[in-house]
Amino acid sequence: MAQKRNYRDAGTGQYVTKKYAESHPKTTVSEPRPNNKPSKKK
Repeated sequence: MAQKRNYRDAGTGQYVTKKYAESHPKTTVSEPRPNNKPSKKK
């Protein structure tokens, strides 16, 4: 399964949409989204 990604503007650090990131590849960075699902403990 492909990992979900977050996209940020490299200059400001603000999160942007995937569409914006794809149209501005030189000024945006993509990073893997952390897996925040709690683990099941038994």
